[in-house]
Amino acid sequence: MFSLGIVGAGQFAGQFAKLWRLHPGVGDILVTDLLPDRAARLATEYDLAGTLPSYEAMLASDVDAVAVFTQRWTHGPLVVRALRAGKHVYSAVPMAVSQEEIDAIITAVRETGLTYMMGETSHYNPATVYARDRIAEGAFGRLFYAEGDYVHDMDLGFYDAYRYSGGENWKATASYPPLLYPTHSVGGVLGAWDTHAVSVSAIGVTDTRGDGVFDKEISQFGNDFSNATALFEVAGGGSFRTNEFRRVGYPSHIRESRFRYFGTDGSLEQLATVSLWQDRKGVEDVSELLRPRPTLSADDPSLTHVAPALRDAFTSGSAPVHDRTRLPREFANVSNGHEGSHHFLADDFVTAVATGSVPPVNAWVAARYTLPGIIAHESALHGGTRLAIPDFGDAPTT
Repeated sequence: MFSLGIVGAGQFAGQFAKLWRLHPGVGDILVTDLLPDRAARLATEYDLAGTLPSYEAMLASDVDAVAVFTQRWTHGPLVVRALRAGKHVYSAVPMAVSQEEIDAIITAVRETGLTYMMGETSHYNPATVYARDRIAEGAFGRLFYAEGDYVHDMDLGFYDAYRYSGGENWKATASYPPLLYPTHSVGGVLGAWDTHAVSVSAIGVTDTRGDGVFDKEISQFGNDFSNATALFEVAGGGSFRTNEFRRVGYPSHIRESRFRYFGTDGSLEQLATVSLWQDRKGVEDVSELLRPRPTLSADDPSLTHVAPALRDAFTSGSAPVHDRTRLPREFANVSNGHEGSHHFLADDFVTAVATGSVPPVNAWVAARYTLPGIIAHESALHGGTRLAIPDFGDAPTT
């Protein structure tokens, strides 16, 4: 059993605090936030061991591991500091926002021997799980093309989320470049397909809403792209395409991430409400196999601080395609989220720390889910110029 410190007590942290509080492999849980009231509220709501006044205090404490749930562009440096302080690390997505930050994390993991895991929900998206299983049994034949979309309209909850996290300066941070948050689309493709991206050409769509969001003059990232599309070449031959859309007429509260995989013998395609397996024999509707069953009401008090349009992402249970036999029994009737992924992510981290094993979404895998988007954004800034994507290789086996 190990102790855990949660860094950042925003809307997402509580869902994992609840699971780790129940997990038999986790002991005391402490929390810190730049806003002490939020840390205190999280500690009270989930019966945690207490709060700490700062991140520095957490790193100086005797907690064994930290879970980073801070703003998405802050993760890289915080993770490196934790690893260098001797803490195992769970990080929300994305891994980092530059190749240099990714390199620093991988170097720190290699030198310290500590556990690092990125909590990419699409690794356990039901479509990804289904495709991973069908690929393993050879049903696709040779996979040669895939598509991954993260289509979440700003009007469906993101304005409220950025106001909650960004304070008075929320418009400057709400302009976060879509391709720098690539893991929900890339991770769903590469979570099934055993390859990695080697080059990319991307196109960004300049926003025209005119409300100060995605405005270069206001954006702390100098970004005015609200939508972006990237085409990646992969090692071994083939390609995949991703869409990161923030202005889109699409019901993202029903399904944010959706995937398609095409092979020489079979294919899988998803839309908002339907999933189809197709081969030369015909079409099989696998929608119910991939459909999570809600385990928490959207009106549950624990979701009070989450925008109504975002609550579906926190209430979904497991889908029939998920194999729950490896999960602790304490998770059996507990709320899940992001199409059934939360239980598996929470358990992956505990298992890796407890056993010294390498988690599925380790630092090297996280780099393959994250760096392609960073390079794609650079390509979009240069009008779609095709750029090479460096690769850090596979995780060490020992």
